[in-house]
Amino acid sequence: MDIKELQRENIKTLKPYSTARDEFKGKASVFLDANENSYGSPLPANYNRYPDPLQLDLKDAISKIKGVPIENTFLGNGSDEAIDLLFRAFCNPGKDNVIILPPTYGMYEVSANINDIEIRKVNLLPNFQLDLEKIAEAIDANTKLIFICSPNNPTGNSINRTDIETILANFKGLVVIDEAYINFAKQKTFIQELTEYSNLVILQTFSKAWGLAALRLGMAFSSTPVIDILNKVKPPYNINQATQDLALAALENIQQVNEWIKITVSERDRLSTELAKIPLVKKVYPSDANFILAEVNDALGTYNLLVDKGIIVRDRSKVSLCEGCLRITVGTVEENNQLISILGKI
Repeated sequence: MDIKELQRENIKTLKPYSTARDEFKGKASVFLDANENSYGSPLPANYNRYPDPLQLDLKDAISKIKGVPIENTFLGNGSDEAIDLLFRAFCNPGKDNVIILPPTYGMYEVSANINDIEIRKVNLLPNFQLDLEKIAEAIDANTKLIFICSPNNPTGNSINRTDIETILANFKGLVVIDEAYINFAKQKTFIQELTEYSNLVILQTFSKAWGLAALRLGMAFSSTPVIDILNKVKPPYNINQATQDLALAALENIQQVNEWIKITVSERDRLSTELAKIPLVKKVYPSDANFILAEVNDALGTYNLLVDKGIIVRDRSKVSLCEGCLRITVGTVEENNQLISILGKI
């Protein structure tokens, strides 16, 4: 598959913006090329200089942990930026289409609508797995992207690996696997398959297990042609220096992150067991993420009662296949105990 042929015609000929930091990469003592404030910043640390537009130091540190070369790594202002850029680079407005698999992460649909791209919805099966037959029926010559969230949000389950591989091997567009919750899953990441499938794009994030949601830093891993195209269409300085610095510092504390993951998984299992004992809870779905989907009596009423007690969960009862369900993030031991206690008294 020639990835370059998948991109929009205008992107093929696009000349990207050339920054001051692109044009000079060497060492110097005086920088008078970027119209920056030469005196510094009104802060304890100076942020008066534009950051590395390709975040090479941060990508190098990520590479040491993920095992993915720098040339196969894209960093975005959250994974949402990578999602949006995939539409902008590969999908022609008013002509092409993408396939999403509800219930799933809502930003795929929002980004498609912003970019005027037709959305083809193929609902997951009742067991929240892929309906391969209907996905195949939905594909045509203008289908450019298929989004698969695994572990899936809001259901929490991992998608069968062999089903994903079937799509990767047969679809002639990009298969985007959103692994935002992969750190909490039994199933391994698809990163090892990057060398096998040039049309594979993997999304990961620093917002979940890494505890850096406020920094807005997402990762996309793919073949070099895909990454080159994303770098071509992204804003010149899409990751600010403060985010790069803080992420680099966080990467040195991987032992703390791994400890939090172990605690979260243990608490997820405990919370699932305790929720299943509560009379108003009709079903607790298995989870490979840091949240639990639970079907309850009167989802909206239960949600409002929890709000009155100062506990906020997510009402997913109006989402397809999630009727009557609440999505509950796994909190600390104390937070989970408080939730169990209050639900037990309703």
